[in-house]
Amino acid sequence: MLRDRKSPDHDPQALALGALGWVLGDSDRAERLLALTGLDADALRGGLGDPAVLGAVLEFLASHEPDLVAAAEALGVEPAQLMAARERL
Repeated sequence: MLRDRKSPDHDPQALALGALGWVLGDSDRAERLLALTGLDADALRGGLGDPAVLGAVLEFLASHEPDLVAAAEALGVEPAQLMAARERL
């Protein structure tokens, strides 16, 4: 069966943006993202369409499995889908 490639769960950019929204929903997690990625708030805002920035968000989740699993659950996808999106960005 062919799937709609525009579907958010198959669009790596949409998945990464959803993951970013989840990360930013918790101030401690958001601060950790900025500290570990070296991004600041302006770079993050300016990079919302940049595959490298979005990939960094997914890499951030990949580095801490509990966050990866929780983000995937919140987004209604499997953790493997987030990691596949990271590879495609």
